[in-house]
Amino acid sequence: MSYSDISRSVGERMGKSIESLKTNLAKIRTGRAHAGILDHVQVEYYGSLVPVSQVANVTVVDARNLSVQIWEKPMAAVVDKAIRESDLGLNPIAMGDNLRVPMPALTEERRRDLTKVVRAEGEDAKVAVRNLRREANESLKKLLKDKAISEDDERRGQDEVQKLTDRHVAEIDQIIAQKEAEIMTV
Repeated sequence: MSYSDISRSVGERMGKSIESLKTNLAKIRTGRAHAGILDHVQVEYYGSLVPVSQVANVTVVDARNLSVQIWEKPMAAVVDKAIRESDLGLNPIAMGDNLRVPMPALTEERRRDLTKVVRAEGEDAKVAVRNLRREANESLKKLLKDKAISEDDERRGQDEVQKLTDRHVAEIDQIIAQKEAEIMTV
């Protein structure tokens, strides 16, 4: 294994950390309706827990409303209950075998709380990236100790890993700033 293999591997893993951050941030409500907000709501369907999207069609009606069209009529009550009991603070309105989910406006206090959650998610992603940097540097030192690479290659490898780390941390900061601005927009 060479230092370029290590830097390529750590770059891919840092990219996965950023994708994970984006996924986690997509679950945080901004006051606007988007179909992905119900992705982590689970319903019991024939004895197993599945996401709402597997038993219903979730669409955006307008900026403040979602429509949940349930495919099987008996599941309407189950989906309604799952959405109400989720941590999203939503109250669906039953309309036959459809549910309309209005998105309540966020208060200023709730917006500030959500920005704290966003910052915490960002910090977790940065910690993951820094841990990957540490692992890569340890691998480089091990290769140097085993005399598989030269000291110059180890130094180049560490510089490359540091540049990757800096680039990914800057991208995380940018993603966090965008999400905070999105949340604070009334």
